[in-house]
Amino acid sequence: MDTKTLLTESEMPTHWYNVQADLPRPAEPPLHPGTHQPAGPDDLSPIFPMGLIAQEMSQERYIEIPDEVQDIYRIWRPTSLYRAHRLEKALGTPAKIYFKYEGTSPAGSHKPNTAVPQAYYNKQEGIKRITTETGAGQWGSAMAMACSFMDIECKVYMVGISYDQKPYRKSLMETWGAEVLSSPTNTTNSGRAILAQDPNSPGSLGIAISEAVEEAAGRDDTNYSLGSVLNHVLMHQSVIGQEVRTQMEKLDAYPDILVGCVGGGSSFGGIAFPFIKDKLDGKDIRFIAVEPEACPTITRGKYTYDFGDTGEMTPLVKMHTLGHTFVPPPIHAGGLRYHGMAPLISLLVDLELIEAKAVHQNAVFRSAITLARTEGMISAPEPAHALAVAIDEALKCKETGEAKNILFLLCGHGNFDMSSYDAYLSGSLEDYSLPDELIERNLASVPQF
Repeated sequence: MDTKTLLTESEMPTHWYNVQADLPRPAEPPLHPGTHQPAGPDDLSPIFPMGLIAQEMSQERYIEIPDEVQDIYRIWRPTSLYRAHRLEKALGTPAKIYFKYEGTSPAGSHKPNTAVPQAYYNKQEGIKRITTETGAGQWGSAMAMACSFMDIECKVYMVGISYDQKPYRKSLMETWGAEVLSSPTNTTNSGRAILAQDPNSPGSLGIAISEAVEEAAGRDDTNYSLGSVLNHVLMHQSVIGQEVRTQMEKLDAYPDILVGCVGGGSSFGGIAFPFIKDKLDGKDIRFIAVEPEACPTITRGKYTYDFGDTGEMTPLVKMHTLGHTFVPPPIHAGGLRYHGMAPLISLLVDLELIEAKAVHQNAVFRSAITLARTEGMISAPEPAHALAVAIDEALKCKETGEAKNILFLLCGHGNFDMSSYDAYLSGSLEDYSLPDELIERNLASVPQF
């Protein structure tokens, strides 16, 4: 009876939830990249619209979702919550496993939840073009779609290794009218500097961000959009967790363990933040953020101020970081290959409200195959990190006999990631752990205060 829990359109959230209103201490302010003084709205206005800057700095608990954005959300929202009965049976666990599925959006992931409002607020302020970056292509796809809805030009700098690994993501973006370049390019100062150092650079999100920001800052008709990390991005994603709360209430259930993947942190923040106040109020709930062993930003990085991009053009934010010069190995979870972490998630980890775990990609794909062969869902590599830990927690329940409720976010489908599955099934997928000396070398680039 509870295999799939639906909501009606009338039960969709009408406001975004802003976790900043309920934090035990405020997040540290972003700093100007040149002066290292707190950055104000005027410092951000060359690349962001004021509507988003206001949200980035807001302490209001709820911010109304514009009607035009809600109308577009209704194309795929509300999304379903599933009970994974067949997975539970295969594992032989007394745990109940639930997953929220965001793969039914036209772009195939949770990313349109913020792409649409970002395009909307830029449109409201007369912006004609948006530049952005993308790793695996999920964010670029969402931004391309949102810009097509708002009649805005879209230019995407796609991390080079993902550009090669996932050609159909490029096709998807171009179908929605975006221009897609393999980053680093020879069209920006940032890209040329990287290529001069390493002509065969696989690229990174930090490099692609530098290229997109550089172009946006140089044109009055162009702004930049970021698909993760920033406060307003995680706030837009709160529609996920708000829907889950309502769906779990319909089942008279509550998550004991909530698991999500983290690269920059948008999907995890989206499902977890609407439950954070419960933990602050004494509710017994565990939050587990899962990242790749090959890019262990929280588990092995440093909590400090750092640039969000390789070229040192973005404001400095306090976050867990591996150093902005870090170029991650070309693992298949392209959306999780970022040197930093959302400041709000980093703060909550520092407050010991969120746990962090790192997993290898073979364990990730082994879990993804298990899900596909029990529930039929083919997961993107990124959320399969959360799935791997959800399965581990369910197996612990098998050992202890505890019937816990485990909730994870399946934030996108893997229909464009079959080359990754091919690599796993053929036995050619390799696990990789970062050497300590590599982390130390990259952390040396972090500004000292």
